[in-house]
Amino acid sequence: MSKSSANKSFANKSSATGIGMKILSASTCPGNAATLRRFVMAAAIASVAFGASLVGTRPAAAQVVVVVNGLPITELDIGQREKLERLSGGKAVSRDTALKALIDDKLKITISKRYGLDLSEAEVQQSFNQIAARTRQSPEQFSQALTRAGISPNALKDRIRADVLWNQLVRGKFSSSLNVSDGELAGMMRNNNAKEQDETGYIYTLRPIMVVIPQGSSPAVIDGKRREAEAIRSRFQDCTRGVAMARGLRDVAVREPVRRSSADLPEQLRNILAKLEVGQVSTPDPTPQGLEMFALCDKKATKTETAEKRQLKEKVFSERFDKEAKKFLEETRRSAIIEYRR
Repeated sequence: MSKSSANKSFANKSSATGIGMKILSASTCPGNAATLRRFVMAAAIASVAFGASLVGTRPAAAQVVVVVNGLPITELDIGQREKLERLSGGKAVSRDTALKALIDDKLKITISKRYGLDLSEAEVQQSFNQIAARTRQSPEQFSQALTRAGISPNALKDRIRADVLWNQLVRGKFSSSLNVSDGELAGMMRNNNAKEQDETGYIYTLRPIMVVIPQGSSPAVIDGKRREAEAIRSRFQDCTRGVAMARGLRDVAVREPVRRSSADLPEQLRNILAKLEVGQVSTPDPTPQGLEMFALCDKKATKTETAEKRQLKEKVFSERFDKEAKKFLEETRRSAIIEYRR
């Protein structure tokens, strides 16, 4: 096998969603979580399924179609949003649907600024980079995947800006009505016939361990690194001595401790960690940087944060958020200045 084919094979394995990215990823609000999940799946498809380059921009594409509170929307913007919605949702959308989404974005941005909220270019880029990381790509690779799908990275960044600002505004403005109290949660669980007293969650303390594999490595090198990772697992007895041992090895990086609640993890990952004893290491997971593992350094039982409680709490919060956001956006639209040019 040639170096190029070996790298391609390893990269394909790296694209699979693994324990590392799921454990380290965090979604802080319902809107962002749903958007991220759609773009993680869609970007992976775009990176391999789309070969077309961006179509040359026609003069008409720059024509302004709508002005929303002073912010213009062009034909090019509409075309880009159509492609973005099709990529993220998996199906084509109408021009009117794309235009409505763009108008909503402009409304979200302008009303957020009235409340003193804004995002710097660096903050938008950080969110863009996080989405790229969840697709196991660098920001540059992710940008190239979007471009191959006929989408300018700026089109996604504009949507990110609107979504993040809107989530911040709604969460801040309606925080008192969005929050779910412990009393409400307990009552809901009783109504749902949930056996709260039998539920046990866990707080995990993990140490990420990376066996670095240089880009362009041969199959023999990759196989050797995999054996090194398995050797680390077999020699690892506890985090005190095991971390010191791993740090002493060449091309091995050990990160600082990470604490995660089982309630934050998907069922598959909870099952993997549930089978590990404290002091053991998870199986190696291919990533673009190499082979990633997690040492389980501590595991504490808790009844205050279980997966069932977290799922119910997030479901209720999301429903309340959507209700308040929809009503607030309608109010914002009624008071907006929207001028249709054509």
